[in-house]
Amino acid sequence: MTLRMSLDRYMQNYGDDEHVAACRRFLDEAEQPFHRETLFGHFTGSAWLVDGCGERVLLTHHRKLQRWLQLGGHADGDSDLAAVALREACEESGLVDLTVESEIFDVDCHWIPERKNEPGHWHYDVRYVVRTGGSEQFVVSDESLELAWMSIRELAEAQDADESLRRMARKWLARRRLG
Repeated sequence: MTLRMSLDRYMQNYGDDEHVAACRRFLDEAEQPFHRETLFGHFTGSAWLVDGCGERVLLTHHRKLQRWLQLGGHADGDSDLAAVALREACEESGLVDLTVESEIFDVDCHWIPERKNEPGHWHYDVRYVVRTGGSEQFVVSDESLELAWMSIRELAEAQDADESLRRMARKWLARRRLG
């Protein structure tokens, strides 16, 4: 399924918002939307990495951005953002036996500030649920200052957490109540 089709399905399930609209516009207008060399912005794939019980999410204290975030990274030319999310989850956590859901879980567009030799740019971030299937003992990669399993219920209410993390936590809890 193409990203356009996946975004359309996401809109059917969650409605249209400014993040989805921005992703759709960027997908239509950018020559190479999946390449980080597209300096205005590029697509990224992220993982809402949940433990076996679905009660905790693995977050990274991101080295460059100095914030707690979900795992994820650049597509580097790969238009299969679910595969990108899975790859990044494995690389950034050291976990194996992970599985990714094919449906988009969340969409977010956010500004990445200028750093050293990299201009400020947009990340068009498409997020997928990734689940552990084995050990939950992670290894901190060079991209992180720290990793931690956090209660999704507590994250949903944490006023000091990133708004997109709180949104995903609320979305996850609502999905579990409905499921």
